[in-house]
Amino acid sequence: MTLTVNPKVLTKKDFASDQTVRWCPGCGDYAILSTVQKVFAQLGLPREKFVVVSGIGCSSRFPYYMNTYGFHTIHGRAPAVATGIKLANPDLSVWVVTGDGDALSIGGNHLIHAARRNADIKVLLFNNAIYGLTKGQLSPTSPRGMKTKSSPYGSVERPVNPIHLTLGAGATFVARTVDVFQSHMAETLEAAYRHKGFAFVEILQNCVIFNHGMWFPYTERDRRHDHVVYLEPGKPLRFGKAQEKGLVMKDGKMETVILGEDAAEEDLVVHDPSSPALAFMLGQLRDPLPVGVFYQVEQPTYEEWMYRQMEDVKRQKGKGDLKALYHAGDTWVVE
Repeated sequence: MTLTVNPKVLTKKDFASDQTVRWCPGCGDYAILSTVQKVFAQLGLPREKFVVVSGIGCSSRFPYYMNTYGFHTIHGRAPAVATGIKLANPDLSVWVVTGDGDALSIGGNHLIHAARRNADIKVLLFNNAIYGLTKGQLSPTSPRGMKTKSSPYGSVERPVNPIHLTLGAGATFVARTVDVFQSHMAETLEAAYRHKGFAFVEILQNCVIFNHGMWFPYTERDRRHDHVVYLEPGKPLRFGKAQEKGLVMKDGKMETVILGEDAAEEDLVVHDPSSPALAFMLGQLRDPLPVGVFYQVEQPTYEEWMYRQMEDVKRQKGKGDLKALYHAGDTWVVE
């Protein structure tokens, strides 16, 4: 079904609810909320066509702060609820807001199945690599060696890689952005909206209380140019303050080179978001850290398959009779 375009021009303020926003001062969630409200206003849909679904965590307050329809569901189950909403009314634009703990621990099962089904929902995963709402415990994305309240001597676990997880689950759109990259975030969210099917966006987010500086040096203005590479389709992977660095493929691995010294521009890897192999290799990098769309491919959505099946069954068996179904098979009368 085609989403209805709103003839009225909306603004960011139209998508802000009357609720007082309550996050810790300096939390990255403020920047994400502001960007989402701005992007929604630019998409041309009326507010009643949006649904924001969340689970449990700091990020899960999001529906209260959006002047749209919304559901605050239970821990880890937001993708399942969002899938049901989209099936019931495919004309809605359905967005899931979740955190690394909510989505990747108890919610990991629901996330991967929503991805493999290609449900037409958009999942925004706020990744601060810590449990913030419950006061600083180890999360699935916390790095090995990290000391927290639940790992006082340092984590011995290998962290979950959200990009690899969703790629492996069959997601048809996988991207990453950063809370302080507001223009880039807006472009990424709009690309997710335009994608038909399951869209996953990891948003690196700073927790000022329990994990401050987790994503330094990627976020610092005076350092980020040397540690972040932007993924643009059809363009070579260059980075650095003067774009003097690049990525080449050597012995099956990505390596950083200095242009003019180690390699020429034609030697650089050119980004192709239709390549799952390239997306997986880029997902392994940590320095430079890739941001942008890793992978995107068009496939039939879960809703399309479901409605197609329903129409096929109707053609074969005719319109259903609820009363006949209710009385079919063995029945009992309790007196």
